[in-house]
Amino acid sequence: MSIVMAVLLGLAFGFVLQKVGAANPQKIINMLRFKDLHLMKAILLGIGLSSLMLFLLLALGVADSSHLSVKGAYVGVIIGGMILGLGWAISGFCPGTGIVAAGAGRKDALIFVLGGLIGAFIYMLVFESIEDSFLFSSLGGKVTLAATGSEFGTLLTSLPGLVVAGAIAAVFIAVALFLPDRIGE
Repeated sequence: MSIVMAVLLGLAFGFVLQKVGAANPQKIINMLRFKDLHLMKAILLGIGLSSLMLFLLLALGVADSSHLSVKGAYVGVIIGGMILGLGWAISGFCPGTGIVAAGAGRKDALIFVLGGLIGAFIYMLVFESIEDSFLFSSLGGKVTLAATGSEFGTLLTSLPGLVVAGAIAAVFIAVALFLPDRIGE
């Protein structure tokens, strides 16, 4: 993908994040508290539609599965995910929404982004000393749930990827459509 296309897609994604309120930490915190589900509905709808579109394009041969990147699972990913989730719940930002909010001029987001960069720098400094630790113990390698046509292992081998992705996408879309915008107000 060319850098121009990456920048255009990034700008479009940032615009959408801003429009649905994902750059507002109070909306994210209210979503995580199950008070305001508008943002959750947008996320579920986006995941459902994009998953369905991806697997449809793969099935039609329009998209090339060699461009998909499946990351290996290991202990450090689980721990890092918990740290990310905790930071998301405390700050109201995840890396993407933090960048969008910083671009919109939020000072708290600028501090969040700076903290993320400092954390990445510290990780870079200590990586050599931890790369042989339990943090990098494999939890099964690179595996996908649905068949993508790539060289990665597949958990549900008896069903076509489009069927698996379509069923999951249908659930996500249905939940997004039937969830109320607000709970308990």
